[in-house]
Amino acid sequence: MSFFDKIFGGKEETPDHKSFWKKIESEEDLAKAIEHSFHHKIAIFKHSTSCFISKTVLRNFEKEVQNSDGKADLYYLDLLAHRPISNKIAEDLGIRHESPQFIVIENGKPVNSASHQDISLSQIQ
Repeated sequence: MSFFDKIFGGKEETPDHKSFWKKIESEEDLAKAIEHSFHHKIAIFKHSTSCFISKTVLRNFEKEVQNSDGKADLYYLDLLAHRPISNKIAEDLGIRHESPQFIVIENGKPVNSASHQDISLSQIQ
């Protein structure tokens, strides 16, 4: 890993190694996530893998989650790989797209959202 990768996050910055993430990679995955929201809160983290700010926010959020009791199912969406799904989330939930973005959903409806440095696990409560 180069010096710049250590400072700016490098390319290995994916949530694959974090067991709490459930990936959204298709419209079917999104529909299942929304369906789960009728049983308990879920949250979707929309992340741009090429953005330094998004990487930093994701890293900080993951640290916060690892020190929590896990009150909601957490879903991860790679915006660059799945932009049409991000657009569908914005359209279906009526929330303007931002990146990074964190959307809390309960009973199929958004109950809270945040972007950039405002993203925090406290949005789930």
